[in-house]
Amino acid sequence: MRMKMNRQKAQGFTLMELMVVIAIIGILAAVAFPSYQAHAREARRVDGMSMLSEVMQAQERHFASNLSYTENLIQLDYAAAPSSAEGYYVITAAACGGGLTACVNLTATPQGDQVADGDLTLNSLGVRTGAGWD
Repeated sequence: MRMKMNRQKAQGFTLMELMVVIAIIGILAAVAFPSYQAHAREARRVDGMSMLSEVMQAQERHFASNLSYTENLIQLDYAAAPSSAEGYYVITAAACGGGLTACVNLTATPQGDQVADGDLTLNSLGVRTGAGWD
């Protein structure tokens, strides 16, 4: 007498299939991560740009009252070297070529992970330098 064996079909993934999926995920992550970092750096740049604009508005109010800009940001109710809202930039002020009665130059210096981005500058004549102002 012949016995029939009920064989159940094996279900699930093989180790090889799992390894292929993990390799594909690794490759996708390796390609996507640098792009993500670049986009994150660009997004954080807005933090410095908005702080520069805010401090420049305070400088213009100071100029309207005193007929002079100031390098001392404490006079504008900021810290001596204020940080941007999220802390990615530190703002400093310096006189332009014509002195503080003519122009002030604000610089946002990147901090931490943002250092690779370089300085952003804005002066009271509207001249802007640095990546992202385009």
